[in-house]
Amino acid sequence: MNLHGMLTSRAQTGNPIRIGLVGVGKFGTMFLSQARTMVGVHILGIADLAVERMAERCLGIGWAKERLDATNCQDAVDNGTTWLMENAEEMIRNGCIDVLIEATGSPAAGIHHCLMAIEQGIHVIMANVEADVVAGPLLARKAQSAGLVYSLAWGDQPALICEHIDWARTCGFDVVCAGKGTRHHPTFCQSTPQTVWNLYGLDPQDAERGGMNPKMFNSFVDGSKSAIEMTAVCNASGLTPQEDGLGFPPASCRELAQVCKPHFDGGVLSHVGTTEVVSSLNYDMSPVEDDLRFGTFVVVTSDNNYVRRCFGEYGMQVDETGRYCALFRPSHMIGLELGISVASVALRGEPTGAPFSWSADTIAVAKRDLKAKEILDGEGGCCVWGKQVPADQSHKNGLVPLGLTHDVMLLHDIPRGKQLCWDDIEYDESCEIMKIRREMEAEFGSDVGGLAVTSTC
Repeated sequence: MNLHGMLTSRAQTGNPIRIGLVGVGKFGTMFLSQARTMVGVHILGIADLAVERMAERCLGIGWAKERLDATNCQDAVDNGTTWLMENAEEMIRNGCIDVLIEATGSPAAGIHHCLMAIEQGIHVIMANVEADVVAGPLLARKAQSAGLVYSLAWGDQPALICEHIDWARTCGFDVVCAGKGTRHHPTFCQSTPQTVWNLYGLDPQDAERGGMNPKMFNSFVDGSKSAIEMTAVCNASGLTPQEDGLGFPPASCRELAQVCKPHFDGGVLSHVGTTEVVSSLNYDMSPVEDDLRFGTFVVVTSDNNYVRRCFGEYGMQVDETGRYCALFRPSHMIGLELGISVASVALRGEPTGAPFSWSADTIAVAKRDLKAKEILDGEGGCCVWGKQVPADQSHKNGLVPLGLTHDVMLLHDIPRGKQLCWDDIEYDESCEIMKIRREMEAEFGSDVGGLAVTSTC
């Protein structure tokens, strides 16, 4: 509970945490808006392919123009200003930063920047959860071996859920389920960037004013982002996914303990110790009252009757039996809260969640009938959606991770609903992201049931 005090000390000694940010989308912009008022931190460099957009967004969120005048890394250090650049590699190679925040949303870019940062002795906050679910366990292990920290991003739901799990286990509770809320319906899996705003429940003009990317936000609507985030939670906590992935049951905040418990006790879960995402829409498309659309939760239990009585005595959210109890956070603040990760990583050497196992994967499923030679457009696009599956299922059956389906060609016709296999796509084993994925499969694959990558499709 003393991060602010530690940051203040860094400011008073003239030794702020020097930060490099890659990617000025919604997440990055939200962080920059708060970085203005944080003590003990210096945004030394910002990299984005759209340099003009970077400056516009910084000015639009209240940054002074003169603060963006740095022409290189050393200039930024000497004058306490910020260097804007197109190529993140320049900033990373200069070695002037303590912490790299990767927020591009691109799995390939995220993995590349992370590896470079580790090579240069820089801590990594992976706000790019898309990259984390492709190879996060391996990246975290590489960072640890180099004496560095690899961390999930506080403010994003996976890190908050990991904190719920850690709280529960530290208190001695058994974790039954952990997860989040979202707006989802079974028919949304076929959503495209052209249909996203109506299904998301947002006026297109409001979305444009907010700088919201329709392809990225479509990944929330079609269920892909939920699968990705729950995969990150599993790999960072040891929870295991349900055999058929996420069910998206409708549930209000008051119903979490009743719904998110094992089926043998009247809930929807296949087993204890898993993840689930509850929907803010009922199956008839009516809204769930008192929903958890933007929140996070954990459901716990105890085998002690006295503890169960305490659940009820203190007004906790319990199921009808009183055995299961839910704790929830009604919302999350995304990049506005990222300073917690920055401080924890740089000052305590402690991640705000990090993958240590490969227990879950997010694989690609056809949204519609696809034709041979079509070029897939990846997460949030028109071709595939992401489904959470156990890692052993993905590994043994040669299923394709969603994060590796951008700009690749199909070799066969694929019917709607089919899970894509390696035999279905043309891919380049020599590219960096494929090499890292294969290295992770080799290093962690024995823990999920075998090293061979084959296809049973």
